[in-house]
Amino acid sequence: MPTPFTSGGSRLQDRSVRAARPAAVFWDMDGTIVDTEPLWNASQRALVEDAGGEWTTALAHSLVGQALDHGARLLQDAGVKKPVGEIIELTMGHVIESVRRSVPWRPGARELLAALRESAVPCALVTMSHAPLASVVAESMPAGSWEFLVTGDMVMHGKPDPEPYTTAFDVMTRRVDGLRLRDCVALEDSLPGLESAAGAGLPVVAVPHILALPDDPRWEKWTSLSGRSPRDLAQAADRLSAGAGQPTEAPIAHRSAPGGAS
Repeated sequence: MPTPFTSGGSRLQDRSVRAARPAAVFWDMDGTIVDTEPLWNASQRALVEDAGGEWTTALAHSLVGQALDHGARLLQDAGVKKPVGEIIELTMGHVIESVRRSVPWRPGARELLAALRESAVPCALVTMSHAPLASVVAESMPAGSWEFLVTGDMVMHGKPDPEPYTTAFDVMTRRVDGLRLRDCVALEDSLPGLESAAGAGLPVVAVPHILALPDDPRWEKWTSLSGRSPRDLAQAADRLSAGAGQPTEAPIAHRSAPGGAS
């Protein structure tokens, strides 16, 4: 994949450019780019009910944003008499089949990713889904959308541990000269993901989906990615790096130009 910003990092020093675009963006996948949570829940519910267990709203909510091995153990606690690896394989296989038929995009995600690509902002996918599913989603985007993927089967400790995002940032620093945490931004929809990204030291934009998210000075909440631009992300990173608490919904800087900044 292409590796923009690798020639000396001079663009990171240009304040006019920094005001218009972040240095790098780290994307969560499930619930942020694609609405796969209902697909996961349908597969997980079938396993629980087939085992004679009870599927509850509380159980469904407890699975959102978690590492797949942790989720599989929760399903075992709910009565599923299968090994962790088999639970992951069965549930992920169902989701992969569904996504291959039709990708359930979240509002504004494809458009923002396209604008970042047009602005030469490197993006990485940081997901607790394993590589087979993450690759299906990643390959549905135009070539050059992703620098690399960090998936749940690549790390020892999943979200909410910082490891997925520290791993992603370390890889990105080998592609982008002079990269600083404060000039990047992560996009997340769940509390485990927010804790992971914030714990790694990244400015974070929270886009709640299934569950409401608490206010916290470590992240800024947006109701949607629709109408958002690279400039919006850069400005959010600047505000968060300055340590200022933010309102629940920060203003949209530019709605007209798809690239946000020229």
